[in-house]
Amino acid sequence: MYRVQQQFKSMALKNVGAAVEAEFSKTDLSGRVHRGQRVAVAVGSRGIDNLAEIVAAVVKCLSQIGLKPFVMPAMGSHGQGTAQGQIDLLDDLGVNETTAGAPIVSSMDVISLGRIDSGAEVFISKDAAEADHLVVINRVKPHTAFHDDVESGLCKMLTVGCGKHSGAIQMHKYGLAASIVPAAKMIVENLSVLCGLAIIEDSLDCTHRIKFVLPDQFETVDREWLQRARQLFPRIPVDDLDILLVDEMGKNLSGAGMDPNIVGFWRRVGGPRNPDYRTLIVLDLTEESHGNAVGIGMADLIPRRMQEKIDLKATYTNAIASGIWVSARLPISLENDRQVVETALSKVANPEKVRMARIVNTLHLETFWVTKPLLPQLRGLDKIRVDERPVRMRFDREDKLLPFKIA
Repeated sequence: MYRVQQQFKSMALKNVGAAVEAEFSKTDLSGRVHRGQRVAVAVGSRGIDNLAEIVAAVVKCLSQIGLKPFVMPAMGSHGQGTAQGQIDLLDDLGVNETTAGAPIVSSMDVISLGRIDSGAEVFISKDAAEADHLVVINRVKPHTAFHDDVESGLCKMLTVGCGKHSGAIQMHKYGLAASIVPAAKMIVENLSVLCGLAIIEDSLDCTHRIKFVLPDQFETVDREWLQRARQLFPRIPVDDLDILLVDEMGKNLSGAGMDPNIVGFWRRVGGPRNPDYRTLIVLDLTEESHGNAVGIGMADLIPRRMQEKIDLKATYTNAIASGIWVSARLPISLENDRQVVETALSKVANPEKVRMARIVNTLHLETFWVTKPLLPQLRGLDKIRVDERPVRMRFDREDKLLPFKIA
């Protein structure tokens, strides 16, 4: 295979904590808060860049104006749908009482606010409802299960994340596109949602831009920033492959384990086969996933070592809540990595001409590897650099595929 580098421009903020404080100083909360009031700071399960630093800075800003913030896991059904499981997920992301400078308050208890026109019942965390105010933190980006003008962002965090397991089920059951914006409006009408912190990451998954948003602007900012996030979204610059080999998948990398925007939305929800990656291999599940392999249904072949890491309870809990049951279906599991690769190659008419790419995961695409038949298509592309020195795929004594070294 041959190493390919995509030359993404770094647009990362230099001092994220200082940027949060600077943005907060511009936010007009006059007349809305009083000293001593409790504030729930909703934090999700995504691997957002600088998350621990961002949460700590938000806590600091709220504390400096006399409020009493606490961190509340806002991750729907993740963490096996349990209070402790969600605390553990936050800790994996570097967010705990020590790093945040505030207590972590976690429960799955919710209250109902009623129904919206889509038919969905709107739930909100009881911890958030009993606090004096609610602040949500989320990254704005393309969603992994649907496409619309408002996808992942502040509205989704408010409705799916803060709705806990019950809220996540309702939003997915009645359709995220039809439900999250009206549900967010209902929550804002019934709770004191103080503000939200919107985040955009650059093509290298680094914090690019942040902004505190008042609740009446959640929908507008979600919509406008989604367009920018799409422009920055990295992809594999090849749409036609016999085999795509993914070294690892996981909930810390994508809510869908692997981002369908990368491997093909058709594998998750149907539709046109674009990109058309005909066989999808996945070799490993990240430790941060705690066995939640939701998204595994998009894969065709896995090795036994990955199958043994799957916690079916955690995976099924997440898949049932989302309503996308195909995401938890199990692919063919073979004895080891070598058998997986050889089986994938056996499906290709002429393996010597196989169109194959290998990526580390769907989050980090600045470096990937391809077979020789793809080189003519990649040479000369803007911001693409091809290393003409071939590297051989190698296996260890247990027939586990070894990683390529990234110099």
